[in-house]
Amino acid sequence: MSRKGAVVVVTGVPGVGKTTVIDNAIEAARKEGMKITLMNYGTVMLEIAKAKGLVENRDQMRKLPSNIQREVQKLAAEKIADAAKEGIVVVDTHMLINTPEGFLPGIPAWVAESLKPNVLILIEADPEEIKNRRRGDESRERDVQSVEEIRLHQEMCRSTAAACATLTGATIVIVPNREGKVSEAAEKILKIFRGIATKTSEGG
Repeated sequence: MSRKGAVVVVTGVPGVGKTTVIDNAIEAARKEGMKITLMNYGTVMLEIAKAKGLVENRDQMRKLPSNIQREVQKLAAEKIADAAKEGIVVVDTHMLINTPEGFLPGIPAWVAESLKPNVLILIEADPEEIKNRRRGDESRERDVQSVEEIRLHQEMCRSTAAACATLTGATIVIVPNREGKVSEAAEKILKIFRGIATKTSEGG
């Protein structure tokens, strides 16, 4: 890959603590002087759709025709890839979205081919802990899933990440986010950032 920067995709099922881990890792990386840009995939899509006059808010996104949604998805991937030309871009997204019709891939082929991620990070936790976290989070309207359903969701995310890696050549990293061990999870991601920063500074 010729770009100077890198795309690091960070995913995790709802309630796994993804945002907290990402924020901690990026804060530590920036303290070390690394240039890190955080982009939420859904927010980038919304900005593009708004600019095109397609929607006014996020809820309207789901009601767009599927062919339009695909086009916006692809444009978002191209925008993120462009941002990665000069530094590390961390993409906050989902590997799979649990819908009433089944699991929907967050990084389908047409997105993966434009995004060209360097690393796919899956933040995981014990399904029982995830269920308890969802139950205790009154600020969000979370999916209601049993422990077994959460376990299956995480397993399916691993399979989907492997498929995406096969298409793009990205590496896959599993980061456990154990209860009360957010700093350990963030440190593991920070090490990935350090490795990329060293490689890019050496022109690798």
